[in-house]
Amino acid sequence: MFLPALWYSWCYMKNNFTVLDLLDLDLKDHNSLNLKCLAGRKGLNRIITDPEINRPGLTLSGFFEEFAYHRIQLFGRGEMAYLNMLEENGIMGAVTKTFSYQLSCCVFSHSGNPSKQILEIAEKSGCSILQTDLTSAEFSIRLMRALSDIFAPRKTIHGTLVEVFGIGVLLTGGSGVGKSETALELIERGHRLIADDTVVLRSVNGNFLMGSGTTEMLGHHMEIRGLGILNISHLFGVGSIRDNKQIQLLIELETWDSEAVYDRIGTGDAYKEMLDVKIPLIKMPVKAGRNIPILIEVAAMNERLKKLGYYSAQEFDNNVLKWLESKNARNLYSNNSDIF
Repeated sequence: MFLPALWYSWCYMKNNFTVLDLLDLDLKDHNSLNLKCLAGRKGLNRIITDPEINRPGLTLSGFFEEFAYHRIQLFGRGEMAYLNMLEENGIMGAVTKTFSYQLSCCVFSHSGNPSKQILEIAEKSGCSILQTDLTSAEFSIRLMRALSDIFAPRKTIHGTLVEVFGIGVLLTGGSGVGKSETALELIERGHRLIADDTVVLRSVNGNFLMGSGTTEMLGHHMEIRGLGILNISHLFGVGSIRDNKQIQLLIELETWDSEAVYDRIGTGDAYKEMLDVKIPLIKMPVKAGRNIPILIEVAAMNERLKKLGYYSAQEFDNNVLKWLESKNARNLYSNNSDIF
């Protein structure tokens, strides 16, 4: 489950993700962080610059070497018990020094309630104190999942993103080549639109690409020359759209060139790197008489077969080789049959 595309785009354009933004994240069900602010509201505008989390146990004991103060500080039951012990013994020097750093914010899990003295130190330093009822482990998983999406490398490209038989297909090509018209026919055939004209790409953990529209409000509209702007969800229903999708196939539409050499067998897989992620690439020539939507459907189904380990072109190549070998063997047997 990924954050809504509107949040991705807004945080990207804003380019500054603050503690207040963290509190305002509209995450549902098993993604919800269940955060509320206990103190230090002056620090809600502090910028979160690191998607990782720090457990400040060593810091509270007075060890400040390699203190990752720029990360979100997570206080679990162990840190809470240690804070209580320090306060009971009047040893608050390390705690005060910890809050003297420009901490982004502190989160207390397990509905932990820091003491009045801790809250006063936080208020004085301008550091926000947040609380969640989640366990430390569960909160860490949810927070890192959310932050990894927000801080993921991203870029905006010109293209159309559709889901065809469960495969995220990114259509690119020159202006007027027919990307939107092709996507419109695919939608009419029961497939789904993610974004048209402008697609926001983000690399998730450097392993795969997610694509979405610039905003949820504008992402599911299409511009068709001669018709104008179309609202796809109103025309075809909410089942014809989705907010984001992993990009698994890139199809470059280009005007047919009679002098160009196009792949006719498909044994050599082509890829294109986008945000350091390799995406399977198909260059598809467009000309009168070619039903591009059907070809894209076949390409998507073929890509699904490849993910299951079945390669049609390689199987054909192997069958041809076996046939040639068997034919050579028969010829060799026929030519030498007189010796038996």
